[in-house]
Amino acid sequence: MELHHKNHHQTYVNSFNAASEQLSTAQSKSDIAAQIALQPLINFHGGGHINHTLFWENLAPKSSGGGEPPSGKLGKEIEATFGGLENFKGEFNKALAAIQGSGWAWLVRDNQTGGIGIKTYQNQDPVVGQWTPLLGIDAWEHAY
Repeated sequence: MELHHKNHHQTYVNSFNAASEQLSTAQSKSDIAAQIALQPLINFHGGGHINHTLFWENLAPKSSGGGEPPSGKLGKEIEATFGGLENFKGEFNKALAAIQGSGWAWLVRDNQTGGIGIKTYQNQDPVVGQWTPLLGIDAWEHAY
């Protein structure tokens, strides 16, 4: 995981920074075509950074609360929404397995209703807008 963090994740950060600099230059020149052309790079590399940052934050040693089933409010919500942790794991794994190629499965909170659910995203598309990510698994490198 250290190699993945230092090399793979760092590439997203470096590439996002480079694309952001190019975007700034394009904006200063009012080059709309270049600004539009840079959006996929910003989404991919910015999303890769955001997604991996959340992934690292989800990892915790047992001494820091990792490796234990969710408790408190989240544990109760998983029970109410999915019928228990094992059912949630089954649904989460099913969603993850349905991703073709690279992508992420997320346990999310709906910012409008407050409920939780499972969402999948292709490649490095980040969870934004209506949803707040709670737990994510990268279908390409980490799930299998």
